[in-house]
Amino acid sequence: MNGQREGGRRHPAHPAPVLRVNHPAIVFLTMCVKGKRPLLARDSVHALLLRAWHSADRWLVGRYVIMPDHVHLFCAPADREWRLGDWINYWRNHVTRAWPNQHDKPIWQRDYWDTQLRRGENYSSKWDYARNNPVRANLVARAEDWPCSGEMNTLWW
Repeated sequence: MNGQREGGRRHPAHPAPVLRVNHPAIVFLTMCVKGKRPLLARDSVHALLLRAWHSADRWLVGRYVIMPDHVHLFCAPADREWRLGDWINYWRNHVTRAWPNQHDKPIWQRDYWDTQLRRGENYSSKWDYARNNPVRANLVARAEDWPCSGEMNTLWW
């Protein structure tokens, strides 16, 4: 179908990150809740996601923003043999198994959006976009006031 779903809707191709000597391999990832339900932006879910990402140590999570119905995060491979899709499935399953309300399941959309950053400016612009999502959604007046965001690991460009 050449990258097209029924009805002409595009879906991501998920190419493997390009690993180059002396260059970081940082991926910007967006994962949505199935049906765009507002399940995520709570302290308990924030803690659950942090535990899942800590457990899923084949990739490192850098900066992240947890919105009510989706998550933006930067990640980088800690293990060059571990594929991004496998890592995502691992932590999504961890979160789903520990999810407190069985009636919310399934939690995640099947697919996700990912893009490997090519330059340091991309990192800055993607982070500005992600961290200002709560402001654009009128959830807070300033990005720094949003409680469901942070940085687990420093991913240097």
